[in-house]
Amino acid sequence: MTDAPDDAPGPCAAETTGVAEAADAPCADGAAGARLCPGGEGQVSHAIARVARAHRITAGNLLRRLGLYAGQELLMMRLWEAGPQRQSELIKLLGLDPSTVTRMVQRLEQAGLVTREPCAADRRAVIVATTEAGEALRKEVGQVWQELEERTLAGLGDDDRSELARLLAHLEDNLTGC
Repeated sequence: MTDAPDDAPGPCAAETTGVAEAADAPCADGAAGARLCPGGEGQVSHAIARVARAHRITAGNLLRRLGLYAGQELLMMRLWEAGPQRQSELIKLLGLDPSTVTRMVQRLEQAGLVTREPCAADRRAVIVATTEAGEALRKEVGQVWQELEERTLAGLGDDDRSELARLLAHLEDNLTGC
């Protein structure tokens, strides 16, 4: 995940009607009822990619209300949960390129949401901590994630939601080797 906005339209629509179902929906135009995405090999992987992109775009649109880009909230959540962290630890935990995390932290610092200070024990290390303004966003970010969850799972019952969570965890395990 990067901290840059992703305003490009989504790659595909499940069924294209030429009309977006919601203002934030990443839809593409096409002939009525025609899929804009290729079929054939890798259909599940392609569906996962489309859903992941639509989810990220929707998250970005919701987070923009708070002045955040998608991905920045994950860094903030880590700081809220664990307190001040070495920037090198944030890089490992988020699984991102060091330059991406550095830009993310710089932008959050410019927005007044985090501070960066040299570590007292190792002056080469940088400690990142939330500010009062950053702490104040915690509840709002939680509300955004709840809204994202509701939009994502709309129309699914409790059993389907549980099964989806189980299947996604299984897929993650397959891909990460856990």
